[in-house]
Amino acid sequence: MSLQRFIDQAVSPWMSQEGPDADIVLSSRIRLARNIEMYQFPIVSTNDEASEIIHLFEKSLVNQIYDTVGKFELLRMNELQPIEKRVLVEKHLISPHLAEDASFGACLLSENEAVSIMINEEDHIRIQCLFPGFQLTEALKVASGLDDWIEEHVDYAFDEKRGYLTSCPTNVGTGMRASVMMHLPSLVITQQMNRIIPAINQLGLVVRGIYGEGSEALGNIFQISNQITLGKTEEDIVEDLKSVVQQLIVQERSAREALTKTSGIQLEDRVHRSFGILAYSRIIESKEAARCLSDVRLGIDLGFIKNVSRNILNELMILTQPGFLQQYAGGALRANERDVRRATIIRERLNMEKDHLMNDEGGKTI
Repeated sequence: MSLQRFIDQAVSPWMSQEGPDADIVLSSRIRLARNIEMYQFPIVSTNDEASEIIHLFEKSLVNQIYDTVGKFELLRMNELQPIEKRVLVEKHLISPHLAEDASFGACLLSENEAVSIMINEEDHIRIQCLFPGFQLTEALKVASGLDDWIEEHVDYAFDEKRGYLTSCPTNVGTGMRASVMMHLPSLVITQQMNRIIPAINQLGLVVRGIYGEGSEALGNIFQISNQITLGKTEEDIVEDLKSVVQQLIVQERSAREALTKTSGIQLEDRVHRSFGILAYSRIIESKEAARCLSDVRLGIDLGFIKNVSRNILNELMILTQPGFLQQYAGGALRANERDVRRATIIRERLNMEKDHLMNDEGGKTI
């Protein structure tokens, strides 16, 4: 296994599978924040202490096999180029904070990329488990098992009254963030998201963009996660989030049905116009690409478009991000150069998919 494999493939192995409610829920994630007893937290630790933490986990976990996720490989942030770190962020394998600020940070990645353990981010470790579709309970099971496995090698900073101790007070307790990534285009088109977001916030949950805190909801993709970590069990937090997500799924499907009935031809026209932009543009900015990809994905889900697979759009959502574009170019690109290359990659990928499907059908036009 090598760094090159992690950054060359836009779609992680776990993403190639379709989980439950995959038309709306792209992924489910459990993240656990943990610190090691007898060490200062990363926000105040020295470089020597940070190096000790990395060495501790390298010695304990590298090349160890855990259950179905395979072996772990260690990536040190100070050994990666800026573009390589950006690619890992775009694949959701590390956080923007680890990429930008943690010069003495590292990450342990599993072979299937479903598990990443960030080292020396805000906390000594942040264990992340990713599942396709709506599988929060399954992600929690794997994360909890992995947490217990790691605790066999280290002693966590834990208080009997407060729970797991973390750098940020909002993570104290379970130290857990549960989240789902959702594609909600119809709720955006019907302007229902404007009232839904405040209602979700009142329930102790938060709605963020595609890359978490401070990021934008590109392509109508929203991340829904818990805010409260203290005073509830991990199972209670997951059940509360699942309840809200299930309601959002119902509302999005209802909005899709209503749009199809009341504005079917307008919606179909919008979808095909977006497909035309993706298929024929020579220059396209990231926001426009994300918007068009969202429209086309909706069109696939509603049956308006039948010759493009949903997995291709998942791939293009990542492949057209700035880090990947520059990685494939072999160096830094100016903004206009990225826009040209983005358009080229989308056109070529859509044509490859069309040719593949036509070959599967014996050369018949679909």
